[in-house]
Amino acid sequence: MPRRRPGALRAGHPGRPRRWDKPPPGRIHGLSARTSNAIHRVEELAPIYLYPGAVDRALRRYEAFLAPPGRRPLYPQDPECGCVGHSLDDVRHARDLLEEALAHLPPRARAELGRRIASLDRVYLKRTLPDPLADRRPWKGDVWWYRRLYRVREG
Repeated sequence: MPRRRPGALRAGHPGRPRRWDKPPPGRIHGLSARTSNAIHRVEELAPIYLYPGAVDRALRRYEAFLAPPGRRPLYPQDPECGCVGHSLDDVRHARDLLEEALAHLPPRARAELGRRIASLDRVYLKRTLPDPLADRRPWKGDVWWYRRLYRVREG
């Protein structure tokens, strides 16, 4: 009598939930397929701050903030409102999301995404100015990307 393969036995087991009920989204621009899949997996299973597609949006927002040519300093800006849809208007929040994703990724994916973020961080440090009053600010003073000068939205 022929033997059933272990994969066929596991697939037919009714008590085992499937990890992916739908195909994973496409690749994140500039990252390998393996890292993109690891990021999508973390977004599905991670805390509330990481929703599906959050890392891709945060990475694009961080790149877009640093994209203007020239040597003029850049100033991060507070978001217009506090809703989730506008939270990435503040590039510092986008950097927070990327740091949260790095904390939950497996080592190989963390290293690849970390290299990409480190290159953007170098540009961020060059294009922004240090905040001399950062020690007096009560919120997020220990994180280096909040210790840069920012522009308060008027209105």
